[in-house]
Amino acid sequence: MIYRSKAPLRIGLAGGGTDVSPYADLYGGAILNATISLYAYAGIVPHSENTIVIEAIDRGETITLPLTASLPIDGKLDLAKGVYNHLVRQYGALPSGFKLSTIVDAPAGSGLGSSSTLVVAIIACFAEWLNLPLGEYDIAHKAYEIERVELAMDGGKQDQYAATFGGVNFMEFYDNNKVIVNPLRIKPAYLYELENNLLLFFTSTSRLSSTIIAAQSQNVKENKTESIEAMHKLKEQAVMMKEALLKGNVHEIGAILDYGFRYKKQMAKGISNPAMDNIYETALAAGATGGKISGAGGGGFMMFYCPGNNRYAVMEALSQFGGQFRPYQFTERGVFSWKIG
Repeated sequence: MIYRSKAPLRIGLAGGGTDVSPYADLYGGAILNATISLYAYAGIVPHSENTIVIEAIDRGETITLPLTASLPIDGKLDLAKGVYNHLVRQYGALPSGFKLSTIVDAPAGSGLGSSSTLVVAIIACFAEWLNLPLGEYDIAHKAYEIERVELAMDGGKQDQYAATFGGVNFMEFYDNNKVIVNPLRIKPAYLYELENNLLLFFTSTSRLSSTIIAAQSQNVKENKTESIEAMHKLKEQAVMMKEALLKGNVHEIGAILDYGFRYKKQMAKGISNPAMDNIYETALAAGATGGKISGAGGGGFMMFYCPGNNRYAVMEALSQFGGQFRPYQFTERGVFSWKIG
């Protein structure tokens, strides 16, 4: 028997960074995001040997370990090992050895939540094999606990919940790990127009998001006014984006993205840099009305809102930077698992 799962990556449209502690705990955060047709995949094949094989196909890495109660967290495929350790602690020893294979459609550090989405996919795959009674909030919270608490990786909460629930969601974040996911019922015409006009551009660079997020968190702890006020503005941006999408005011989306981009750069150093600012300003000069850096910033994907037929002029203008445009569609389904004999 083979057990499989897939979970969608996401693009953050507004409010990015307000899901990170301590801001979310002190002030409450709000984010609007949407899942897209890029995925993290996991597959488990049980076997009779007392070994665990973990294979990250996209990274060309494979490790073989003994079937023990706890795997070492040593920088080698730690996300998968962290999920295994968590599940063994909570549910007991697994019934047999196994091979776990994973692949992600976007590299780590791309700004699309790839690491957290991979954790969600791995949890769902184990749940399919072990028949664990986990609902959507359960999977998302486990993914957060494993990545942020047990593995001590800096970051927020939106990625885990986006990957688990899927679709377009307005998410609220509070203290004591309270998260409310509000699915948005957006008319198909508005969503198709957003999909048509929103370019996804990979700058061909990745970055360590945890470094930027740690600086952002430290700014809140030190009560730095500029950083905190910028996060307040981004939380307002999430509400602005929600209203624009629900009412079909798609002509406002570029300006709302630009509003957020200007304030996001005030949250912490390293979110943008001269090279990315140059890309951004080039896109605006070619007809984009706004955009943003996806995820924590510093590299990875950027997105640009190009109304009318401006996307083609923007693509031509950005071709000088050597990046890649990534086609995508919005998706409604979150993580999904299945088995095949």
